[in-house]
Amino acid sequence: MSTPDLLQTIEHETGPDPSWAVVWLHGLGADGNDFAPMVPELVRRDWPAVRFVFPHAPQRAVTINGGMRMRAWYDIRDAGFTAAGSARADEHGVLESIGQVDALIAHQATRGIPASRVILAGFSQGGAITLACALRRQQPLAGLIALSTYLPMSDRLGSAEPTASMQPVFMAHGLMDPVIPHAAGMHSAALLRQAGFTVDWHSYPIPHAVSPDEIRDLGDWLSRRLAAG
Repeated sequence: MSTPDLLQTIEHETGPDPSWAVVWLHGLGADGNDFAPMVPELVRRDWPAVRFVFPHAPQRAVTINGGMRMRAWYDIRDAGFTAAGSARADEHGVLESIGQVDALIAHQATRGIPASRVILAGFSQGGAITLACALRRQQPLAGLIALSTYLPMSDRLGSAEPTASMQPVFMAHGLMDPVIPHAAGMHSAALLRQAGFTVDWHSYPIPHAVSPDEIRDLGDWLSRRLAAG
């Protein structure tokens, strides 16, 4: 199997010789610039140097947007959610994006940051890829951040790698989210807990967005992860 080409990225290092990396996946139709401005709000002074990596998803046609081409981690063929809380995501696109994200994580290892010091994060569609990628990790990551999102292809949870549940998860969702229902996020968190994951769940009175309170809580969680080493 050929190695996927590395995605184009934006990087921000909080200090020289970073010993940690956060790979952050954007949502549908955005790009790596979307969350890069959040770094100064998130980072704490007592943290070790961190490399933030914001990749750009490939351009692809998105069915629910009339087939328009845009940056997307997978096609969305139907906006609805099943009773199990999974959207009808394009499985081929999900698996393709997992391969591209795994390649980015492996690239960090060549730069001195092993998977055990990489945190994978994502918002909305990027969060879905974060969770899907985590289930297939043979080398556990330091942590997972899944914001305003859900677990795609949740019926495959039983085939997750045995070490997958070693990865702690921060999940957060807006109570008034019109794009991905709050209930879908909660159901995904429950499924992950049933599979043995430790999930730190947060709800906020916001729509499909990120709030200052959420950034604060995420910073607290990251502080604990970085301190755990």
